[in-house]
Amino acid sequence: MRLLARLAGGIAAIALLLAIAGFVGWRWLERWLDTPGPLPAETVLVVPRGGLEATAGLLEETGIVDRAWAFSLAARLSGRERALKAGEYRFAAGIAPRAVLDLLESGRVVLHRITVPEGLTTAEVHALLEAAEVLDGPLPEPGPEGTLLPETWLVPRGEPRARLLERMRAAMRATLEELWAARAPGLPYADPAEAVILASLVERETPKKEEQPLVAAVFVNRLKRGMRLQSDPTVVYALTGGRNSLERPLTRKDLEIDHPFNTYRIDGLPPAPIANPGRGALEAALKPAAVDYLYFVADGSGGHAFARTLAEHNRNVARWRRIRDGRAAPEDG
Repeated sequence: MRLLARLAGGIAAIALLLAIAGFVGWRWLERWLDTPGPLPAETVLVVPRGGLEATAGLLEETGIVDRAWAFSLAARLSGRERALKAGEYRFAAGIAPRAVLDLLESGRVVLHRITVPEGLTTAEVHALLEAAEVLDGPLPEPGPEGTLLPETWLVPRGEPRARLLERMRAAMRATLEELWAARAPGLPYADPAEAVILASLVERETPKKEEQPLVAAVFVNRLKRGMRLQSDPTVVYALTGGRNSLERPLTRKDLEIDHPFNTYRIDGLPPAPIANPGRGALEAALKPAAVDYLYFVADGSGGHAFARTLAEHNRNVARWRRIRDGRAAPEDG
């Protein structure tokens, strides 16, 4: 009986010591989790898939935490072992281990800006996405012009290129649906697709957002009067096969090219968009300015001079030619 009593007493003592050690260990771990870490400066790190031990080792190796084993233990004891997500993260200087756990569980990865300028062709958009090193995966064959919405897109590293392309398509559909529903009355478009065609001409004619409603008004007024649009960018598109960059001035001979996109030769709109217009150009095409302009020409300052009559337009053209040839300043009347 004494032996059994001694044995029971020893087991109790050992259990007490283990409980005390466990309590002390847990209190130490709790303090460690909230102690600022050793990271001297903000650091961006890609945390790959590979399990908890690999993640903890990488965090210690890069100086984000000072004890990989403690980080792994804390993740297991808190039930977050399987909740930590791979990705690219920005870690603040001195970030505490608990905040590291919270960040990896949240999945708040670094987002990169992919800026797609207005007025690019679909082939040019594809080339831009192909060159973006933060994106991943192949692209499908280029689709129709005018189906991608140019914007600045925020993407995580490794975002599939095809997924971003679909986001651009979905955004164009949603934007066009919204703007078409609020369009001005009496526009000469049979459907939203024709509005996109005209918006693409507006986009290529002027980068100035304040001018786009005026340019759209000129085109709308000409369509209503049965006048040809005579838009130079459509000729460039015809000559280059859709690259929208000719690398030389247009000539009179260029304007005579027999092509379905040459609006100097065809009546009405070209058969398809010549680029991917942005929201501003779409808004202009669907809510053009309330003016009776029928003509415009470059004014030498990056903008355009607008005219109601051919005589007025011819004076603007003559002035532009003087500016182009260095015989007048842009502000000269």
